[in-house]
This record gives sequence, C-alpha cells and structure tokens, in this order.
Amino acid sequence: MKEIISTDKAPAAIGTYSQAVKVDNTVYLSGQIPLVPETMTMVEGDFKAQATQMFENLKAVAEASGGSLADIVKLNIFLTDLSNFALVNEIMSGYFSEPYPARAAVGVAQLPKDAQCEADAVLVLS
Repeated sequence: MKEIISTDKAPAAIGTYSQAVKVDNTVYLSGQIPLVPETMTMVEGDFKAQATQMFENLKAVAEASGGSLADIVKLNIFLTDLSNFALVNEIMSGYFSEPYPARAAVGVAQLPKDAQCEADAVLVLS
C-alpha cells in the first residue's frame, strides 16, 4: 500500500507527481528544485543560494514523511554546471553527516524553471 506525502513547507508539485510516496518503510522523494515554498518562485541569489534552498526543500519533504535527511540512503543531484560540484559538497556537509548516503551527481543540459540544481532521494524509516 502506498501513502502520498505532502507538505506546504516544500514547493507544491508543479506537474503530475507527488512530493513523495511512502511504501512500507521506504520513502521516494521527488526532485526538489530551489523554489521558495511560500511564493513558488526561484530563490534569489547565486548557486549557493539555490543549492541551500534545494536541500531545505528536500529536508521539509523528508520530515513530512516522518524521517529526516539522516534517513536518506540514496541521493541524486542534478547540476547544469558540474563546476559547482565542489560547492555542492560544501553545502551538503551542512545537511548530512557520516555515514553519508550513496549519491550520484549528474550533469544535465537544463532543469525545470531554469534551476541550476535539483535533488531527489530515497529514504528508509527506522
């Protein structure tokens, strides 16, 4: 049985998807871009501001599922400029501690709303 996870502390879905879906103790979090939940507009600022908002949105959905970022077992990060990879690691270290989740960082040509980054994840609730 699947349970749909939704929170107003993260951006509302802008398409035909749910913020997250929980099956048993596994939660599949949809991609989060750096939208400000209250305004549904892109966060203002540089790449660091975008990546920070992206992680804040991911955190809000994880918490709405009854978990936290510490419960993430697989994280996928999509970047329109792979030269920002080191900065992602720096920002990510403020949100995650060891043991870190498995992760992929993928360079892409474009993201929704011209975001510079997006992240999705799988978490397991204990």
